[in-house]
Amino acid sequence: MFTLSQKTAVITGAGSGIGQAIALLFAKQGAHVEVLDLKLEAAQVTVDQIITAGGSARAGALDVGDQAAVKSVFADISAHRLKLDILVNNAGIAHIGNVLTTEEADMDRLYRVNIKGVYNCAQAAIERMVAQGGGVVLNMCSIAAQMGLADRFSYSMTKGAVLMMTYSIAKDFIKQGIRCNCIAPARVHTPFVDGYLAATYPGREAEMFQKLSEAQPIGRMAKPDEIAALALYLCSDEASFVTGSSYPIDGGAVNLR
Repeated sequence: MFTLSQKTAVITGAGSGIGQAIALLFAKQGAHVEVLDLKLEAAQVTVDQIITAGGSARAGALDVGDQAAVKSVFADISAHRLKLDILVNNAGIAHIGNVLTTEEADMDRLYRVNIKGVYNCAQAAIERMVAQGGGVVLNMCSIAAQMGLADRFSYSMTKGAVLMMTYSIAKDFIKQGIRCNCIAPARVHTPFVDGYLAATYPGREAEMFQKLSEAQPIGRMAKPDEIAALALYLCSDEASFVTGSSYPIDGGAVNLR
């Protein structure tokens, strides 16, 4: 079950964290993975791990907010692969602040990556999926799209948009054999979390890590591998009846508070 043999998967933001975990698992399950990241060096680290494990992958640098760059990268992928079976829109950035402390530049930056980036990549991928007769799009959403989180004004705005883009894509392209879903995690222990704690709470990293962990009713943060396992299911043929859905993976954060 859950084989991705003979499939090509494009994963954005795959140089670290959740995106890297998804790339490694998809390659393990037989997919050729196009590993895209803003930093080519980071993407290459993921590719090196895949190649070492006997998988197939290729690294590419991509600013998802740059539509011309997205079109160029996807054209290059099409030139190298017969089909584009899976797109995982994972690239994203965070911001802390409420409506009063969020600057216009913050809103523009979040919109460019988290909303426009999803649109750019989805458009490029779905154009190809329509032509080939089907495919799977998986967007990385967040529990922030479904519940109020303190000091996450602009971030929540973008993830709400991702949720609605997911529903719209699923509705518009169901007859063309394209499935679209999203994953809505709570806090996941990634390098971003470690960097945030080091920058914001120097000397108190362990204390604040524990506090953030306990914010989930289950008592800990998710692991990137756990998010990757759900992504694998949703992008596999075993989920062929699943589309237009948002899957929380949140340690009880939404319903058990």
